[in-house]
Amino acid sequence: MQEFKDATAMAQAVRNGEVSSVELVQDALFKVKQLNPTLNAVVHLQEERALREARTRNFSEKPFAGVPLLLKDLGQCQKGEPSTAGSRLFKNILQTHQDTLVAKLEEAGFVIIGRTNTPEFGFKNMTEPSLWGVTSNPYDLSRNAGGSSGGAASAVASGMVPIAMASDGGGSIRIPASFTGLIGLKPSRGRIPVGPNGYRGWQGASVNFALTKTVRDTRSLLEVLQVEQMESPFILPKLLKQQLYASIERPLKIAVIEDSPIGNKVEDSAKKALNRAVRFLQEKGHSIEKIQWPVDGIEVMKNYYVMNSVETAAMMDGIEKMLQRPLTKEDMELMTWGIYQSGQKILAKDYSAALNQWDYWTKQMQECHGDYDVILTPCVNDIAPKHDQYPMKESIRVALESIEQYSVNEQQEIIWKMFEKTLELTPFTQLTNITGQPAISLPIYCTQEGLPVGVQLMAAKGREDLLLQIAEIFEQEHQWNRKD
Repeated sequence: MQEFKDATAMAQAVRNGEVSSVELVQDALFKVKQLNPTLNAVVHLQEERALREARTRNFSEKPFAGVPLLLKDLGQCQKGEPSTAGSRLFKNILQTHQDTLVAKLEEAGFVIIGRTNTPEFGFKNMTEPSLWGVTSNPYDLSRNAGGSSGGAASAVASGMVPIAMASDGGGSIRIPASFTGLIGLKPSRGRIPVGPNGYRGWQGASVNFALTKTVRDTRSLLEVLQVEQMESPFILPKLLKQQLYASIERPLKIAVIEDSPIGNKVEDSAKKALNRAVRFLQEKGHSIEKIQWPVDGIEVMKNYYVMNSVETAAMMDGIEKMLQRPLTKEDMELMTWGIYQSGQKILAKDYSAALNQWDYWTKQMQECHGDYDVILTPCVNDIAPKHDQYPMKESIRVALESIEQYSVNEQQEIIWKMFEKTLELTPFTQLTNITGQPAISLPIYCTQEGLPVGVQLMAAKGREDLLLQIAEIFEQEHQWNRKD
């Protein structure tokens, strides 16, 4: 089987009759079986179904004709297949409905071959669910691929598939993209289809998209997935084709933020990645100005944890109804139990106030983008972590065991301390989930040891086109995964 640059090249070869979808699917399945015992990126394969679809479906004129695709094992439900969310609660349950997103993917010509690993309910920035085990980074097997879309990142970076679906509720596309040298776009709120079960996704903070190797795959996927979905609570006008495929025709004004939004030290690898991006953009004639974060990053994260707690408690109520029994601590990982219990006591009026704050921060960021085309920051604060780099402290474990006995404020303090060290590794991504802006991780730097570290670009809501235009400049100039 010949090697293809990306999914776009695969689809073109299928349409031209140079290769069949069956051959592509067989090759992807072979690569998964060959590589997965080492990486643990894929937790479910649907070999028979995928090959049957590859043989029988009509792929003519489809933008991703016959291309094999992996879904994330969190949401992205396909009728008749599992979606465990990395939780043993769903291990033996098959989905009875098809998500609008999945229908769109199939309509675009993709052949779904399986599902990728994710931390339980996507709560961590590392992929290590007790149900499926850790996912390793193809660049260094002793390191994690990141999370929560770590399985997807490992699958694409290792070459199992050219593109894999992912989702991002706090950096879950961008973080693993940065750790594995991939492109990771988080689209604007309202850009990607939602439903028919669940339209809000952490009140719009969580968005589906993919991990890719090329800008053209990213752009093409955005073009086929974007919707103006009137039944959704979040509606965004579609990007016109001429917007999506335009080039930058003027010098951009780019704001650069060097510091962490929560005040911790920024590591040398993140600084080097950022400085490389700054130098390149200056060489291309763009204006660079250093600024401070327009919002209080610590307050953003405290608000984020309140949202996460309440949404988790509501989700667990729904699971109890589905299973027709109460949930216990033994049903889930201790971290999940803590988040679940911390959402039980938060008052509705306090949650409403927290969501109102999102609108204020959105306004502040929109005003900032009135002065700057894009904002450039580190994406992660270091190289991918070792698998055992962040063990849970015993004091946190003890507190989580009896978290229901604490007050609301005490519970939120426990949650903060539980995430504190891993948040210091990835403090840059959560803001755009709150504000609904698009952001992209670009793989422009590698350490001397060959470990990727990405940078992040943020744009005003609805301006994915601008992020892709900038990404294309880096790509055309061969700036991906460059060492000093």
